[in-house]
Amino acid sequence: MPYPRAIGRALALAAFSLLSWVDVLVELIAFALLCVGLVFFLGPAVEWARGRSTVARTLAARWCGVEVEAPYRPEPPEPVRERDGWYRDGNQLYKRAFWVSWQHRLTWALEDPAAGREFTWQLVNPLVTLLLPVAVLLGGPPVLRGYGRWTRWMLGPRPPAEPTGKNWLHRHLEALGHQFGYLAVSLLQLIFSVPQLILIAGCTPLAVPVVLWTRTITDTLRREAGNRTGVQIPRPYLPPPGLPVPRADGLYQVGKQLHEEPFWPVQHARVRWILRDRATWRDLAGGVLVSLVSAVLILPTITLVSWGLVGLGALWTWRPFGHPRVEWFPLPEVSTHLGALAQTPLLLLAFVAGLAPATWLARQQARFARVWFGPTAASRLAQRVERLKQTRSDVTVTQTAELRRIERDLHDGIQSRLVAMGMKLGAVEALVDTDPAAAKRLAAELRAASSEALTELRVLIRGIHPPVLSERGLLDAVRALAMDSPLKDQVTGTIPGRLDEPVEACVYFAVSELLGNAAKHGAKRVTIELAFADELLTVVVTDDGPGGANPARGSGLRGIERRLGGFDGRLTLTSPIGGPTRATLEIPCQLDPEPSSPKTSTSSETA
Repeated sequence: MPYPRAIGRALALAAFSLLSWVDVLVELIAFALLCVGLVFFLGPAVEWARGRSTVARTLAARWCGVEVEAPYRPEPPEPVRERDGWYRDGNQLYKRAFWVSWQHRLTWALEDPAAGREFTWQLVNPLVTLLLPVAVLLGGPPVLRGYGRWTRWMLGPRPPAEPTGKNWLHRHLEALGHQFGYLAVSLLQLIFSVPQLILIAGCTPLAVPVVLWTRTITDTLRREAGNRTGVQIPRPYLPPPGLPVPRADGLYQVGKQLHEEPFWPVQHARVRWILRDRATWRDLAGGVLVSLVSAVLILPTITLVSWGLVGLGALWTWRPFGHPRVEWFPLPEVSTHLGALAQTPLLLLAFVAGLAPATWLARQQARFARVWFGPTAASRLAQRVERLKQTRSDVTVTQTAELRRIERDLHDGIQSRLVAMGMKLGAVEALVDTDPAAAKRLAAELRAASSEALTELRVLIRGIHPPVLSERGLLDAVRALAMDSPLKDQVTGTIPGRLDEPVEACVYFAVSELLGNAAKHGAKRVTIELAFADELLTVVVTDDGPGGANPARGSGLRGIERRLGGFDGRLTLTSPIGGPTRATLEIPCQLDPEPSSPKTSTSSETA
């Protein structure tokens, strides 16, 4: 490529890149409007800015010789109208598809990892391209190809990041950030404890929504403690009260007072629920105590780290530029490079000594928070009783539906075949003396019909309890199930023994349902991981489908939840629009190890 053409293209790229700051300004204005309640502008602004990125990728291919593919996740599908004419999004119904489509597209645009890289490119690229003409003038046309690679790195797709271990400095700086985060959340909880106490003392009905909203703050601390330090803090709150039941005369009773409408009984029950829940008062006390303990635990770390960093800055930044003498208490005064070099190891040692206990201190903060924000024995028992009440009804419905399915399959399938075989046997008896050839043909048809009936009966039995479970165990049964699916599969796991047959059957049919859903919605690959630890069986099924799965929309996922509920199990679903979909099944159970149990550790993969 001639020099003049390369320089001209560099100047054109520099001029074009300045338009990216216009995109940034538009997106910031849209975000500001979002903060004040005007939510309709941010999604279109992000999608509009993607048009500029598309042009940049095209210019990188034409002028720089570097092909750059679009990195975005697949667009969300259009909402489907249900039979009753409504559009459903979670537990919300809409008359028009616009609202559902807009919410899905906003989530799709903002949660895409490429959106963050694109915004960074819009900020930084104009500064890079301002130097591009000079670089091309000095280095020639190859510099343009280097700029194309920069564009591909920022605006192109990236392979999934391999899990790599973080270095010591990264881990401990991250832990220090976690300490600050726990302190900030606990201080926020402390600040909002004041209006809670005022409303509880002066206007109790208004205290209920405030207390419920403030619980989201402690929920944030619980969630982040589990994600960042591994210290799990379950929610301790008692289940909310049910709706009041009217008396025989249609009135609602609260103590000695009768009400015609359920409004005041509901409010009275909610107030009693909040005030009698010990977790409400533990949250108030925890806001004070966790804040104090967090401040005490973070104080030595921040003191040593800040003393070391500020001292290094004073020695090597402040002193060389106009301040020849630096005195950093309690160290002696320094005026030469040699003195600064002598004090540098001490300051570095203080910095390292401050960071060294950061990970341990962050865990101690989370553990102390668990004492006050975690459940007590009484709240655990109440939550378990409430869940058993819910799952008991689900189990009854599921068992009734299963019995009806078996009855229908027997009536429509096996029973019909047996009746037909009985009629043919009567015909054989009538023809055996008069027409032996016809009787022989009917006998052959009977043999074929009996074989078909036997095959159908085996399929029915497999739907009740697959024989492979009894013969080979859960892991190998899941492996066989995955191999029969049209997806590329990988099954890994270790279970040191056999589980109860009902638990194995529950997991088997749940995995079968998840594999069917993945294949139906266009997934190509699925991974299944099984593990057993601390009397908890965990199964994780991950597929690369389009995502957007919601248990509230489909009977299949609700059926899995009902199956697991019979064993006090849970289904946790993570399915962002664009994928991947990750379903986690958790069932508390116990092993039943036997010497004759089959091998239950396997790892398989099919292409």
